[in-house]
Amino acid sequence: MTMKNDKWIYEMCKNVASNSKCLSRKVGSVLVRDGVIISQGYNGPPKGSPHCDKRYIIDPVLRENMKNLSKDPDDPKFHKCCPRQSLGFKSGQGLDWCVAGHAERNALINAASNGISTKGTKLYMDCNVPCTPCLVEIINAGVEEIILVDYKYYDLSSEYTLRTSTLKHRLYKHLCKHERVVAAYCINCKSTLNDKMEIVEDE
Repeated sequence: MTMKNDKWIYEMCKNVASNSKCLSRKVGSVLVRDGVIISQGYNGPPKGSPHCDKRYIIDPVLRENMKNLSKDPDDPKFHKCCPRQSLGFKSGQGLDWCVAGHAERNALINAASNGISTKGTKLYMDCNVPCTPCLVEIINAGVEEIILVDYKYYDLSSEYTLRTSTLKHRLYKHLCKHERVVAAYCINCKSTLNDKMEIVEDE
């Protein structure tokens, strides 16, 4: 995949992410085979389920927990926040309160629901390394490679899972600082670098 195509699919991921109604973060993912997009997904609750801004009104358990923290679940300011944040959890914590499927998982599910094989595909996303459960599903779905924006890990086991699997992984060419360098090893993008680095033209 050339740098030009990387940029195009990255922008596609961001466009897909804009469909998300998540109050914490919006993530998009695009599944590609032989350069052709076959599925896409963004993070959010199951089809037909209310979004989290409505949960403050209809979920008695959430309302009770907020009241126990001396917070008013009817205060409109909370309706613009992720319930986990309203309950005081930091990013990546309190996930048992989250009803959203992740973008990567939804891209795989959307393919499966349409009878499309995911074996040998590439999964592009506008986020860092997926969480462990999503990585497990990506690997077991036969995805060949994932393309990321950074090598930051969502949880403790995601780094282990990625390193010990056969799943290929790299950064988008236009987001890696070495994308225009012919070199023997770049820790950031997992490509090789040497002392005699040559600048190359954009693809």
